[in-house]
Amino acid sequence: MTYAFIFPGQGSQSVGMGKDLYDSFAEARDVFEEIDDALNQKLSQLIFEGPESDLNLTENTQPALMAVSMATMAVLKRQGGINLAEHCAFVAGHSLGEYSALTAAGSFTLADTAKLLKLRGQAMQKAVPVGQGAMAAILGLEFDAVEAIAAQASANGEVCAAANDNSPGQVVVSGHKEAVERAVALATEQGAKRAVLLPVSAPFHCSLMAPAAEAMHEALAQTPVQAPCVPVVSNVTANKENDPDRIRDLLVQQVTSMVRWRESVLWMAGQGVTEMVEIGAGKVLSGLVRRIDKTVNCDSVGTPETLEALIKKLKG
Repeated sequence: MTYAFIFPGQGSQSVGMGKDLYDSFAEARDVFEEIDDALNQKLSQLIFEGPESDLNLTENTQPALMAVSMATMAVLKRQGGINLAEHCAFVAGHSLGEYSALTAAGSFTLADTAKLLKLRGQAMQKAVPVGQGAMAAILGLEFDAVEAIAAQASANGEVCAAANDNSPGQVVVSGHKEAVERAVALATEQGAKRAVLLPVSAPFHCSLMAPAAEAMHEALAQTPVQAPCVPVVSNVTANKENDPDRIRDLLVQQVTSMVRWRESVLWMAGQGVTEMVEIGAGKVLSGLVRRIDKTVNCDSVGTPETLEALIKKLKG
C-alpha cells in the first residue's frame, strides 16, 4: 500500500473540532497552545466553544483548521511513531490545507504557518468589499461545461471563473456576485443537478483576489521555507513540488488560481497511491476522493479512535 496524507480546507470546520485531542494528548495541547501564542489570540477557545459565526470568519477558519490537522499529526508522530517520510509518498491539501501539508512535511514552522494563514484570511477578506463577490457550487455538470458557463457569465467586465475543480460533477465558480448569479442561472438551464450560492465571505481563487496574492507575496518573501520531507502536490500544478522557492511562488499563485483537486487526486493515484488519509477536521476530502477514484481508499482521521485505528493499520 502506498499512502498520501491530505489536509482539509475551508468548509470542514465545526465548533468543538479537536477538543477530544486536546483533552486526551499533551502533544495536541502543545500544538493548540503554540498557535494561540503565535497569534496572540485564544484561537483554541474559539475552536472549542465558538461562537460559530466567529469561527467561520476566514481569518479564524484558516489557522483553526490547520491547528486541528497539526494536532492530529503531532499525536500520530508521538503516540504512533509515524514518520511522514517513511509512511507516506506525498502530501497535499485543499486551498489552506496546502499550508497544513507543507507544515506536516517540515517546510514551515507551526508558528509561521499560523501567522501566514491569519494574514491570508485577512487579506482575502479585504480584497473584495463584502457583498460584491460570490461563489457558487455547480453540481452535475463536468468541468469543461462549467468553465464555458463561467466564461459566458463574465460579461460587462465582471469576473466569473472556475475556482475549485473538486470532483467529477462538482465545480465551484467564483467572481463578481452578478456574474456568479448569471452562472447559476446558466448552469440550471443546462441541466445542472444543483447550482447554489455558497455562504462565503469573499470570492476565493479568482483574479479578484490579486490584492491578497500581493500580500502573501510580501509575507512569504520574509518567511523561511524548507524543502519538504516528502513531495507536496500543489493546488496550482496538480504535480509534486520539492523546491522551496517554487513552493513559495506557487503559494502566491494559489490565491488567484483554481484549486485543481480532482487532477491532484488522479495524479497521486497515477503514481501508485492506493490509500489516502484525511488529517484533521471533517470528512469532506474523503467524500471527494471516493467520487474521483473509487480504487483509492480514504480514511478520515481526527479523533482519538480514528487515530488509534490508523496507527494500527500503518504499523500493520
